[in-house]
Amino acid sequence: MAKIKHSVATRRRKKRTLKKAKGFWGDRSKQYRQARRALMHALVYSYRDRKVKKREFRRLWIARINAACRQAGITYSAFMNGLKKAKVGLDRKVLADLAVKDTHAFKKLIEIAKQ
Repeated sequence: MAKIKHSVATRRRKKRTLKKAKGFWGDRSKQYRQARRALMHALVYSYRDRKVKKREFRRLWIARINAACRQAGITYSAFMNGLKKAKVGLDRKVLADLAVKDTHAFKKLIEIAKQ
């Protein structure tokens, strides 16, 4: 019976981990054990923050729409309610983009929402 050795698989696994940890600070990118711990944390954070990113963007869009609405003399909630009643199916991302880049079109939407 020959002894089974794992050196090839172990080296491959370590190289893969260290490659993913490239750019980490200090020993976190050089030593396997440190890199593995840091990478596990990084993967948890990246999973969590993919969800958080969606929340933060929605908050940003709402703040931009609200600012543009207030300049036109209407509240955010009244504006959104007016659009909903007028059956305008634009999402907050598009509305925020219009508020920043195309104020003329946004003013027309405000008129629609006021009616």
